[in-house]
Amino acid sequence: MKKINFYLSSIVLLILVSSCNGYKPIFSSANFNFNIVEHTIEGNRKLGNQIYSQLFRLSKSAKNTENVREIVVLLNVSKDKSATSKDSTGKILEYKITINTKVKVNDYITEDEILKQNFTYSTNYKVQNQYYDTVQLENQTIDSLIDKTYRDLLVNLSENITTK
Repeated sequence: MKKINFYLSSIVLLILVSSCNGYKPIFSSANFNFNIVEHTIEGNRKLGNQIYSQLFRLSKSAKNTENVREIVVLLNVSKDKSATSKDSTGKILEYKITINTKVKVNDYITEDEILKQNFTYSTNYKVQNQYYDTVQLENQTIDSLIDKTYRDLLVNLSENITTK
């Protein structure tokens, strides 16, 4: 009985492992053949550098491949923090953070516009009992908005680089 269970579980495990043979990640570096030649960051430089560093890391992996498209990137990032709710004494209970990113990508050689788009994302977060916890929650919220902006930028950039 134990041998039958062992063989049966081995076969099921083998089938599950072999069914993943054709897996390819969506954001694989093989799809992105671009090299950032120049970049400009305006507005909030800290947030702009976070987006740019992720783009640069992705472009670095494509430098040694053929048909690399050289691009110029302009990032204009702004952050707005506003109170959304207060209690009866005027103490702030919740904040809203909005990240607005204007992206312009041009071809370095022909100066053709590849992508020009605005990304605006916002989310709310509640004030915590401790100030340190509130600051940590704000930083996590900003990081998640920057990550969402980066992912959507990649999707739009990959569509436009391959078609234009």
